Amino acid sequence: MPKTSPADDEWREYVKRLGVNLQRARQQRRLSQERVAYDAGLSRYTYQKFEKGESMPGTPANPSLHNVMAIAQVLGVDLTDLLPEPWPDLRAK
Repeated sequence: MPKTSPADDEWREYVKRLGVNLQRARQQRRLSQERVAYDAGLSRYTYQKFEKGESMPGTPANPSLHNVMAIAQVLGVDLTDLLPEPWPDLRAK
C-alpha cells in the first residue's frame, strides 16, 4: 500500500464525512441515489462513489466544486450544509 501524507489522510476522512452528509440530506428528502444523480447531471455510479467517499477502492473521492454545487441544488440545501467543518489543511508543506 502506498505511503500517505497527513494531508492525504485528512482528505480521506473529510470526503467520508462529506459522503455521510450527502447521504443524510438525500435520505431526509426521501430521494434515491439515482434521482439525485440524474437531476445533478451525474451518473448513478459517480454519485454512489461520492456517498462512499471514494473513487476507487482505497482511493478517496475528489468531487469537483461544480458537482457538489449541483448536488446541493438538487437537495435544496446550502453548500455549507454539505461541507463538513473543519476543512482539512491541504496546503503543501
